[in-house]
Amino acid sequence: MSKDRTNGRAGHDAVELSFLQKISKRLPEDLEILQALADLYTKTGKYEEGLAVDEKLSHLLPNDDLVWYNLGCSYALTNHPDEAFEALTNAVELGYGDYDWMKTDSDLNGLHNDPRFESLLSWLYTACNEEEM
Repeated sequence: MSKDRTNGRAGHDAVELSFLQKISKRLPEDLEILQALADLYTKTGKYEEGLAVDEKLSHLLPNDDLVWYNLGCSYALTNHPDEAFEALTNAVELGYGDYDWMKTDSDLNGLHNDPRFESLLSWLYTACNEEEM
């Protein structure tokens, strides 16, 4: 991507972020706004802010596997591996089943050297293959 396009994208993200922040103040429990805000915080490198929104979403949607997966990613990005593995385990228990994505998701790179990551992947792989039978 050219520098001009990169700068344009960053400007667009800043405008969108400002817009979503304002709307979320008016509609603090709107799930779609919160999810978009969490995604944009992560995309723009504002990991602590994204973590705060993901934590809120986990309380609002306690049975949503993707919410817990995203929370695990936010914990990983903010260097909280124990909390990341707890959230990711919860995601799998709730039905998260995208082995290939978890294996390659760059948000989880900070967990790759922890033996719990391979264990989690192995468990997910087994769970996914049992469902196919």
